[in-house]
Amino acid sequence: MENTNKLEQPLVCFEVITDTHVTDRADHIHNRHLEKALADITTYSSGSSGIMHVGDLTDRGLPEEYIELHRILSMYQESLPEIRYTVGNHDIGVILWQDPPLNLSTMTEREVDGVLEHQADMGKGEPGSTEEVISDSMLWNKRLNDFAAATGMKGSYHDHWINGYQYIFLGTEQPHPKNCDMSAEQLEWLETKLSEDAAPDRPIFVFLHQPLINTVAGSMKEQGWYGVNQDAELKAVLRHYPQVILFSGHTHWQLEAQRTMYDGGDQMATMFNAASVGYLWTDQDEHLEGSQGLHVDVYPDRVVVKGRDFVTGTWIENAEYIVQLPKIKKMVTNHLQSENSYSSKD
Repeated sequence: MENTNKLEQPLVCFEVITDTHVTDRADHIHNRHLEKALADITTYSSGSSGIMHVGDLTDRGLPEEYIELHRILSMYQESLPEIRYTVGNHDIGVILWQDPPLNLSTMTEREVDGVLEHQADMGKGEPGSTEEVISDSMLWNKRLNDFAAATGMKGSYHDHWINGYQYIFLGTEQPHPKNCDMSAEQLEWLETKLSEDAAPDRPIFVFLHQPLINTVAGSMKEQGWYGVNQDAELKAVLRHYPQVILFSGHTHWQLEAQRTMYDGGDQMATMFNAASVGYLWTDQDEHLEGSQGLHVDVYPDRVVVKGRDFVTGTWIENAEYIVQLPKIKKMVTNHLQSENSYSSKD
């Protein structure tokens, strides 16, 4: 039996990375970490269904950062599976997180154009200009359009069927500086997509930058890094589909921390914190230099999620998780109930 298990091959596999925070400086540690992560992934991703990026591709969503991202990707593109992307708050947010932070919502459209295009004069108008500050909708469209042009993703939420499995990407619809703000239309779309050819023994993979409150590492209320404004509404949808496995980023919590996996049982989706490629955070609320991600293997009766240290190129001890599929659990339960029933009749 042991030899059979060792030889068993997964039906499909894929990688999950997040929070690469690419900057416009090629020698920045974040950029070097992404280079090392991609080089490492090429060593074990043969046959992969893809790399799923869970947001914060860049540090500020600026053109120079997207150019640097593509430079790094081009180094490995012939050896890597296709990458699909989730929007992160650093990619499309109203705040450019720098020193000091820059609030785009206080600027005119011309000034915003100047900042986002890094023009030398910042696009500032003449003194005494009567130009109004940019509207939320216009700012959102600018930020999302830049993200879509750089990644090829169609909007802030989208789905893909790959090798018989569904991959759903969710995202904010407002340029919130930190949180995800989902419309009722997106939640309805999600419920429709989840119901497509759904089967309790086939996992559905969902990707969202911000975690739900009190689920995975970093999302505890006191830690403050949860961030879905429609938290209750999204949980209400997910309760109907316990076969969902949701991956989130945002917190940067290292995979050695508690609660990397949230076990929803048969009542809620299973959730995973995917750590960060750029830098890590600890349960002691401390910054940690490092780079980590996840590898996922799908078998007929289970999903195995393993943590990877991209700096050392090794699997992380005690960061391997097995998700038994809901149908299997129910079959075992029903089998035991049947045996008990027959025993009582005897």
